[in-house]
Amino acid sequence: MKYKRILLSFLVLLILLTVLFVPFRTALVFYKENTTDIEAFLPIKKGDTFQIIFKHSIHLTDVVEKYRVTKNFEIKQYEFVYEEFGIGMPSNAEEGETFVYEDGKYYIKNINNVFPEIKVRNGKTVSENRLVWGTEENENQHMVWFNDYFEPGAWFTIKVEGLSLWQIMKGVKINE
Repeated sequence: MKYKRILLSFLVLLILLTVLFVPFRTALVFYKENTTDIEAFLPIKKGDTFQIIFKHSIHLTDVVEKYRVTKNFEIKQYEFVYEEFGIGMPSNAEEGETFVYEDGKYYIKNINNVFPEIKVRNGKTVSENRLVWGTEENENQHMVWFNDYFEPGAWFTIKVEGLSLWQIMKGVKINE
């Protein structure tokens, strides 16, 4: 009887630890600077897209970087959109990419930049960064301002990773 009780206690503890610490949800995770401290996360899965939009500090126009989560849970940049040439803006497409001007905006399409992580700073002087996710086609897009979650001037390492229940409880979920 004592042996069964110890075994049952051990199994309950093992299940509890598994539920708390084994990753079960994939998310776009915003880590504070170069740490493992989760500032915020957005539940996401393979094939999902998201955009990081920032206001160019000189032109004061939006710059849109479009990304997709790959099958290996990396971040693939597939498009770049801007309105003005100048500091920090590309003047043409690289090999294999397409450069287009339409509706007053410049598009670089068919980009194939794949990253294990992205470093992003929330604007300090012009603090109008946004995160957009969902699909444009069926108008099911959601948008949040970085300032609703992060201090102006703060910087982050963004990765697509599996999160455990414990990590989810410690972080801040980004909501639409």
